[in-house]
Amino acid sequence: MAADNPTRFVEHIVLFKAKPEVEPDRVDAMVQNLQNLASIETVLHFTAGPIRNFRPSSSLTFTHMIYSRYATKEDLDGFAVHPVHLGVIGQTKPLLDDVMAVDWWHSSDSITIPSGSVLRVSFLKLKDNLEETEKNQLLGIIEGLKDKFPSIQELSVGENFSPARCKGFSIASVAVFKDAGELEKFDSEWEAVASEQRDLMKEKVEDAIVFDYVKP
Repeated sequence: MAADNPTRFVEHIVLFKAKPEVEPDRVDAMVQNLQNLASIETVLHFTAGPIRNFRPSSSLTFTHMIYSRYATKEDLDGFAVHPVHLGVIGQTKPLLDDVMAVDWWHSSDSITIPSGSVLRVSFLKLKDNLEETEKNQLLGIIEGLKDKFPSIQELSVGENFSPARCKGFSIASVAVFKDAGELEKFDSEWEAVASEQRDLMKEKVEDAIVFDYVKP
């Protein structure tokens, strides 16, 4: 795919919190069942599994993630009502305490994320009455991370367009790293050089969810 002609597609992330009393083997079976959703024809990219290093600043907690991509909103809507999806979700719901979903647009030269990649996923809930210029400044800070930190192989940033299940979180980002070592390098560099950006983000953000995910 030509680098000067990126593809625009929909990012769709669903977070799950498995009930603590559910046996580990049933949770593993749930993840395997979720993988069947990759067979739905409108799915461009799909991964599902446990999340790591969950760092909320609120009382929200989640244990697993689905991350998929679609060419259009209509394709995402078709995925939601597909019989395979409805069947899998029907089997999954009894095992869950909580669910949250976020959708946004992204443009990239690559639709799929390589296996073994480590993802840093962030969702931000903005403070009330934040001006549009302040929101755009925050988006600019996040979008600029890829240029500042070469360890980021791909960066997807956008505003959520599906408010029903997002729990008030309106800004989403996914930074893709080659492996855990590259993520550790980013973390050390971020702490060393990005204090001004961190302070600006704290001024505009009411709550944040940050976690890592390793693509199987």
